[in-house]
Amino acid sequence: MKEQTEIGKIKEGRYIVVEDEPCKVVGLATSKPGKHGAAKARIDAVGIFDGVKRSIVQPVSAKAYIPVVERKSGQVISIAGDMAQLMDMKDYSNFEIAIPADKKGQLEIGKEIMYIESMGKRKLD
Repeated sequence: MKEQTEIGKIKEGRYIVVEDEPCKVVGLATSKPGKHGAAKARIDAVGIFDGVKRSIVQPVSAKAYIPVVERKSGQVISIAGDMAQLMDMKDYSNFEIAIPADKKGQLEIGKEIMYIESMGKRKLD
């Protein structure tokens, strides 16, 4: 899910969709309107799920998509290698999620953990 807003209303620390990937805005610079053109905004963002840095330059009045980023909790059902099976605590659906290297030894079966979900992708928080 995503919503639409103007580039000029986007702030640092918020989220934006760049190249069909939800990203967190890490840098924002706007230029003054010139003699023949509108003010432009340069947005530097880092992908939530892949960590790739992306940047866009567009007029301040242009439209951009804002992803709906939800923080949810899930219970660990099983752990197999670098994959964990979780059950969502609200709708009780089961799904698999990759375990990042820094969280490898911290997960325990039966324990509740937080994860991020946006645009059909999930990641441990």
